[in-house]
Amino acid sequence: MNAGMKGVVRVGPAGWAYEDWKGIVYPPGMPRSLHPLKYLSTFFDAIEVNSTFYRAPDRRQCANWVRQAADNARFMFTLKLWERFTHQRDSWPDEAEARAVHDGMAPLVEAGKLGALLVQFPWSFKRTPENRNWLARVLDAFAGYPLALEIRHASWNRPEVYEGLAERRVAFCNIDQPLFRDSLAPSAQVTARVGYVRLHGRNYDDWFREDAGRDERYNYLYPPEELKPWLDKVERIRLQADEVYVITNNHYRGQAVVNAFEIQAGLGKTDFVLPPHLVAAYPRLTGLCGQET
Repeated sequence: MNAGMKGVVRVGPAGWAYEDWKGIVYPPGMPRSLHPLKYLSTFFDAIEVNSTFYRAPDRRQCANWVRQAADNARFMFTLKLWERFTHQRDSWPDEAEARAVHDGMAPLVEAGKLGALLVQFPWSFKRTPENRNWLARVLDAFAGYPLALEIRHASWNRPEVYEGLAERRVAFCNIDQPLFRDSLAPSAQVTARVGYVRLHGRNYDDWFREDAGRDERYNYLYPPEELKPWLDKVERIRLQADEVYVITNNHYRGQAVVNAFEIQAGLGKTDFVLPPHLVAAYPRLTGLCGQET
């Protein structure tokens, strides 16, 4: 881990394929030939890929992602691990399923563009002997990659958990989520050379509502006073990690992009410009940094 020097911080949203981003994040009439990833990579140095949670990564797709972001040499990807290993736990994945993940993301690894593989478990994944064994098997299966672990239940908040992750060189994912009973609270833990932060929003009304859709659950825009404590945490994390990923997951109507710009500015990054259509949709961005004309 970092010894006295500040680590590199990369900020970006989770995902890019959202219909409700058209005309807000993406310019009105954006040509179909311009890939959304290519567009976003001109503003941010990282993005978290969501599609790999729903299916194993596709090798050709991953190779194309590398090409789309090639103009930004600082750009890195983080990938969510396929839910077959984290949410569908009725049986252990077979060898072919594991191989599909390894083979699919190979182009990112070979290009040196895989910043982290995010192993995300749901709130219901509590610290039980059975779940501890499952987690160990997952971490063993992907031990050759830069891993980041997201766990949401407070039962995991124990010193021995952080010590175990440090021994394995697995990054702990510090999260912001609606806080209910036994929810893991915001933190600034560093257990590997990579630091990781994910901001999910604080939509208390819809977070655990069974009939809430994805958009409803992640419909939240952080006000500046809620971002400030996270800026302080990121600064603490970057003193211990070589590189830090700050991912905004409150994606509805581009709110993740708004907060990602604000986080960049709050961390002292000023060499970016703001799209005018995004400023029009969110006037609070006016004066944050430069603006395209």
